[in-house]
Amino acid sequence: MKVLLVNPPYNSSKYRFIGLVAPPLGIAYIAAVLEKNGFDVSIIDAPALEMDHETLKNEISKHAPDIVAITSVTPTISSALKVAKISKEVCPDAVVVMGGYHPTFTYSHLLKFDCVDVVVRGEGEYTMLELVEAIEAGRDLKEVRGIACENFTSPPRDIIEDLDTIPFPARHLLPMDHYKVLNMKLPIGTLISGRGCPYTCSFCASSAMHGHKLRMRSSDNVLDEMEHLVNDHSAEMLAFMDDTFTISKKRVHEICDGKIERGLDNYWGATARVDNINEEMLLKMKKAGCITLFLGVESGDQQSLDQMNKKTTVEKIKRAFELTRKHDIRTIASVALGMPGDTRKSIEQTIKFVRNLNPSYAIFSLATPYPGTDFYMKVAGRDLIKTDDWSKYNLLSPVLETVDCSREELKKLQKKAFRQFYLRPRYIVQQTLMDGPILLKTIPAILKSVRM
Repeated sequence: MKVLLVNPPYNSSKYRFIGLVAPPLGIAYIAAVLEKNGFDVSIIDAPALEMDHETLKNEISKHAPDIVAITSVTPTISSALKVAKISKEVCPDAVVVMGGYHPTFTYSHLLKFDCVDVVVRGEGEYTMLELVEAIEAGRDLKEVRGIACENFTSPPRDIIEDLDTIPFPARHLLPMDHYKVLNMKLPIGTLISGRGCPYTCSFCASSAMHGHKLRMRSSDNVLDEMEHLVNDHSAEMLAFMDDTFTISKKRVHEICDGKIERGLDNYWGATARVDNINEEMLLKMKKAGCITLFLGVESGDQQSLDQMNKKTTVEKIKRAFELTRKHDIRTIASVALGMPGDTRKSIEQTIKFVRNLNPSYAIFSLATPYPGTDFYMKVAGRDLIKTDDWSKYNLLSPVLETVDCSREELKKLQKKAFRQFYLRPRYIVQQTLMDGPILLKTIPAILKSVRM
């Protein structure tokens, strides 16, 4: 039984703003579980290989898989469906499976397409294992929890409580020399130390997928994977892709202390909320090699923060950036422009607020309601969504209008935000001193990504 896992062609995401092309850990985890249970597994990561659909079609034909499993988020769903179609063309007897964030919440729509046989809903590791075993044995697929087919939807599968039981992602199946950070091909190792998030931000698809119960891997298990990335994959930089790495202060300290004790002297970065970092934590993280934090700012307007249920304040945001500047830790500020209730005035206020925060980098995304989120349910119910073209749900294209801004005006404001942030002479000098000439390549790439 040959299983081919595919990350479909796509060339735009919020991480492209900062020149990051990262390994698709979701399908790499699934591949690891399947391999551990004796199945023949391959992965094609089309974005990393800059592969178009025609080239991908030839590759799928060469693999001649019995099962093609395609991962997808919302903006890649059209590409994923095209992959499903060409898979059926070149391997008509193969079972085509789709999974990931978007399929989980829109499975009934996807199953209307003849090229999609099964949709995996939710966390896919053990659902895929059971599905592959059932297909190989010719068993009734109705016995597999967590899937949907044309004529039935099985009960949901329980979340994986003990994440330490999952093998490390099958990175040996990935083109590890093709991943980038700041548009440089740099040996980068990405990892996830926990799943689920206790917060209830209205726009978050991740908590909708993994739940609000925080499940954390043990510190030793995380450290073992860090060693694996450094020793087996020559990772020079590590990046934690958790929703929020810093939720548990105790575990952050354990990981930092363990990293120092094991002699892992490479640099790393992580995600954090502005209200769960403090000076003691930052000092320990910096001592352990942390050089970058990705922080969700979202807005400089308190009313907007409250409406998106961010559970934080403008003052806490300011304090977090004061602390990171004090200890020379780079910051990437993530901002959402054009949430319902936003006005031109509040958006302009946010743009100015972020400049004054003076982060190392800033990502000004356009508010985008993803299926499965509270945000999506609210705006869909009020008929505020102005396009049903999922490829536009890329954080670059406006899909909503605000009280006093059309979609065209929101795009202009986004361009203005990037231009006013990155083209400040003082910023360019300051950041060049920190990051060197690479910044001068990064700024044009960022501005090009929003079609300046």
